[in-house]
Parts: sequence; C-alpha cells; structure tokens
Amino acid sequence: MRIRPSLSLILSLTVLSLVVLGLTSAAFAQSSSAPAGRTLIRAGHLLDVHTGKLLDSQTIIVTGDRITAISSTASTPASTGDTVIDLGSLTVLPGLIDVHTHITGNPDFDPYRELTGTDAKDAINGVVNARTTLMAGFTTIRNVGASGYVDVDLRDAINAGQVPGPHMQVSGPPLGITGGHCDENLLPIRYHLTGDGVADGIAAVQQKVRQNIKYGVDVIKICATGGVLSKGDSLQASQYTLEEMKAIAADAHRLGLKVAAHAHGAQGILWASEAGIDSIEHGSFIDAAGIAEMKKDGTYLVPTLYLEDWMMESGHLPVFYQQKMKDAIAVAKPNIRRAYEAGVKIALGTDAAVYPHGLNAHEVEVYVRDLGMTPLAAIQSATLNGADLMGWTDRAGSLDAGKWADIIAVDGNPLADVKLLQDVKFVMKAGVVYKGTGAK
Repeated sequence: MRIRPSLSLILSLTVLSLVVLGLTSAAFAQSSSAPAGRTLIRAGHLLDVHTGKLLDSQTIIVTGDRITAISSTASTPASTGDTVIDLGSLTVLPGLIDVHTHITGNPDFDPYRELTGTDAKDAINGVVNARTTLMAGFTTIRNVGASGYVDVDLRDAINAGQVPGPHMQVSGPPLGITGGHCDENLLPIRYHLTGDGVADGIAAVQQKVRQNIKYGVDVIKICATGGVLSKGDSLQASQYTLEEMKAIAADAHRLGLKVAAHAHGAQGILWASEAGIDSIEHGSFIDAAGIAEMKKDGTYLVPTLYLEDWMMESGHLPVFYQQKMKDAIAVAKPNIRRAYEAGVKIALGTDAAVYPHGLNAHEVEVYVRDLGMTPLAAIQSATLNGADLMGWTDRAGSLDAGKWADIIAVDGNPLADVKLLQDVKFVMKAGVVYKGTGAK
C-alpha cells in the first residue's frame, strides 16, 4: 500500500493525545493492567503450534503479563486469590501475528480523499483499527508504513495502556525513490509534494534509515519495486538499485533493525534478497532465480493474498490502479505457491487497509486453499513464523512458559477448519482479557 506523505507531524501528535485522553477512562485504565496474582484459563482444548497436537482439558497459568505454566486441568486446582476463566469446550491457541499491516489507513482510494488526508485523521484511524485488529484475534502486528511517524505514537500509546491494540513493531515512513511507489505522484510539479521517505542514492538512504531510527521505528520498510496503488510506476520495474539496498540493509542491521521490502517485480525481489533484506512483501512476480536466492539467504516471503479476493468482490479502484491490480492477481498465487513448495519461508501478512481491518484471519484460509498449505502450516505462518521474522520468538508466537499471555480461543478445531479463526470468541493480550469471558 502506498503511504500518503506527512502533512503535519505536530497536528498528528496533538490529535493522538486528544484521542488518547478521550479514551482513557478509569475503567479502561483498570482493565488494561494484568490482574495481580494468578489467572487460571481452563480450556477444553489447547493447540500446540509447535507439534500440531491438540491437548484436552488444559489450564494455562498466567501471572502478570506472562504465561508461567501449562498443565492438565485435573492437576491444577485453584488457590485462594486465583482468578479462574472457564472457556468450556473452546480451543485455545496463541494470539495471531500479522507482519504486514497499515493500521492508520482505510480502504478508500479516491484520489481526492488521499490528497485531503492528514496525519490527524490517520491517528484517529489507527486508534479505531488497532482495537478492531485486536478483537479479531491478532495480538501482534508489524506496521509497515505510516506518515508522520503516527504509528510510532500509536505503538507508544498502546504500550502505555492508554488505548487497546496489539503489540506493534512499526516502520514510520517507508523509504522509496523519487517518483516511485512510496512517493506522492498524484499532484503536478507546482505543488512540489514529496513523500516522507523519499531518498535517492547511497548517502541519502543511509541518512533516511538513521532518521527513522532517530524517531523511534522498530523496522525499516523500503519500496524495492513499483506497486499497485501508485500512479505512473511499473509493478515489475525495480526502483532501488542493488547498491542502495545493500546500504540500507547494512545500516539497519548494524543499528539493530530488520528491513522489509515491498517488492512485486522479479528483479527487485532478487536484488532485495541478495542485499540482505529480511523479508519480501507481496512477491507477485517472483521467479525461479528469486526463489532460489530467497531460499539460500533464508529470506522470508510475506504474501498478501486475501486482499485480491476482497478486491475482486468489493474493491473500487481508480482507473489508473485497476490494470496493475489485475496484473498482480493474474500471477501472484501460482508464483507464491511455487515459492512455498520450493521451501521459501512464509510469514503471514495481509496489507490490511487495502481491505477492511479485522478480516486478517481470512489470509489463513487463502494459504490453505490456494497455496496448498496444511492448516497447521498456515497457522504457523501466523504464529511461530511471524514471531521469528519479528525477532520476538522469546515473547510471542506460541503458548509457552515465559512468553506473553497472548491467548485466543475458537469454538471448534482450527486444524479441521481454519475458517474458525475468522470468528474468535476470546482474546487475551499480555494477561488482560479484551473479548469474551472475563473481559472488563
């Protein structure tokens, strides 16, 4: 998704503060802190995403924001002071992870609406969409692109308990070339409007990486090729050169951050992997050379495929985006299936904002139906693999002692029907219940 350039960082900060103050009631402040003492979650069934085993009658012991133990319910009696949450026959599994969202955006691509957007509106969108995403069972996301560092402010507000939302890693403004997918190309020269992250040449991209880190990002996002939702560029044309991408990856890695590359075209995919980029986002035109390189380098592929289904059913794009969307849809699923079958690592991403937030779990169904994944592999792409890509295997992605108490529950066996993940009945994030039994 193309990100609108910053119009007012100061206004963004002010409005986000007002939104935060408006939502922070005494009741919410109490509910956003994990309860003191132990919480015992009684589950009819528990899915071990490491092995695919479905364990019956399990109790997850939560202390503060962490899981401290998991054992059979029969051997885990409640003690005085414990809080017991009985989920009956529901199946619990770890909170899901979406590594490609645009939490501050919505699926409205009318050019006038794009050009009259503000960081303030994005901040408000982010507060609403973060809650929607959490309630859908996605307790962790990576936000890859937002103007004015609005996603940095949103992450911090969530972490402070001021507004509800997932754990977040954020990129701030994505880096891109002049006139490329991450620039602003809708206005003529007289307006001299340039995207926040535009940088050309090795020195400039190094400065932009460092600037984003200065303002608090967790991951660097770049545009390696053209995109669908941008005017005047080609999906298949590489935008950053191999040398520029190497410079980006080297600086980001040296400073402790990973890099995600928006890339549809085959050349850009190949170069990004060769440059040491950690993940390829979209990957529509990936070819044999790119597949081989990604497998060799251990580069993650982050498909964003459900949006294609949604776009064909409900999307309304301006004419100058329509053909590019059709071109991507024509090749993406078979190409990505070949990459998966060849052994390229897959982490679930959705491009939420290109379709409505909260439908993220439909991506799991697409992976099973169109990529040939088993239900367990598809669920692992949204749990273990997402946590691995984010560098958060010590805190998310599975139900293990020591990790965040990020727990969801569904009515039935998701290994038999992954569509159950589209109707989550219970959501706990970091020991706090936001949906279902025990929610405040």
